[in-house]
Amino acid sequence: MQVSDVVRLVAIRETPLDIAEVYAAVTDEAAGGIAVFVGTVRDHDRDRPVRGLGYTAHPNAEPELRAVVDEVVEQHPVTAVAVLHRVGELGLGDVAVAVAVACAHRGDAFAACRQLIDELKARVPIWKHQVFADGGEEWVGTP
Repeated sequence: MQVSDVVRLVAIRETPLDIAEVYAAVTDEAAGGIAVFVGTVRDHDRDRPVRGLGYTAHPNAEPELRAVVDEVVEQHPVTAVAVLHRVGELGLGDVAVAVAVACAHRGDAFAACRQLIDELKARVPIWKHQVFADGGEEWVGTP
């Protein structure tokens, strides 16, 4: 199977993310396991109450996201993969990122999903601007 057949959905969006869309993109009869990771906006960071946050992406973020996805596909026996990341202003509980990986076996699906989210966070130029309840703010992930 070619990488282009396996990668079903890769996008950075300004609109709310639909977990069902990510899951549906990876359903595959060859998959015995589908691992899904959903990152949401939490109400705190390092014991500071968070009021909300915003994500900003560099113009090269989506091509870099695709490169990360392609590497994961090359390193794991993936049958299907989908990933969405949100940009813009998000509130508490909003979905910031959704990743789904399908493989023949669950262990491979877990490993590929974990590598994908970890590499996304480490390499894709998407920056988080947190606003705290005390009026303070902080940029996270900037160079």
